[in-house]
Amino acid sequence: MSHSTTGAAADTQDMVAQEATPDVPAASDAAPRSESNPLSYASMDEYVRLQQGKRPITSVLIANNGISAVKAIRSIRSWSYEMFADEHVVTFVVMATPEDLKANAEYIRMAEHVVEVPGGSNNHNYANVSLIIEIAERFNVDAVWAGWGHASENPLLPDTLAQTERKIIFIGPPGKPMRALGDKIGSTIIAQSAKVPTIAWNGDGMEVDYKENDGIPAEIYDAAMLRDGQHCLDECKRIGFPVMIKASEGGGGKGIRMVH
Repeated sequence: MSHSTTGAAADTQDMVAQEATPDVPAASDAAPRSESNPLSYASMDEYVRLQQGKRPITSVLIANNGISAVKAIRSIRSWSYEMFADEHVVTFVVMATPEDLKANAEYIRMAEHVVEVPGGSNNHNYANVSLIIEIAERFNVDAVWAGWGHASENPLLPDTLAQTERKIIFIGPPGKPMRALGDKIGSTIIAQSAKVPTIAWNGDGMEVDYKENDGIPAEIYDAAMLRDGQHCLDECKRIGFPVMIKASEGGGGKGIRMVH
């Protein structure tokens, strides 16, 4: 495997007020809180206190669109109704491109607030970490949910959110493990360390105690990289042709070459 700073991390402005679309029965239809209904809480603060949590989340920026945004909002609203007999305990801010607005996308109709963002490729909108941070801070949200794809696998997003004044929560893994598992060299070393069977490659046999080292030591990572063309050729001969050469940060089939 060769190291690359490009490619995906894993295989894998105006506010417009919107009327929320109920997905579950109205709060007025809910059963009252009682001994027979123990999984109901008076407020998010009470829920956090009784669950021994650290802080309540009552507003979320959905940094995604389409079906992923719809599923996130529906799931949280359904949970809110079950816990509090009120589906609107958590409010949602969503991002929408001109294309999404023109299509009258369902997730837009479900949110309390909609922020129009530039259209085009996702580096202008849903994968734009700086834009996501700016919107999150402007609307004082408690957390950001990025779903899948777009910025969801970019460790810069959780790292930057953690540095904001309000310490905005990233609903997902921290940046460090995301970075390690998104990189093909790092993730394969971790897999080997966990005794997961792996195919032969130029870093086979390398292991690390991730917890003890708080990550993958640079010397181990560097030893698993291809240094130059001759090193690559030597490893190819050792492994046996045909071989696959892959950029360490390539994802979704990008950065792969078959060599015979």
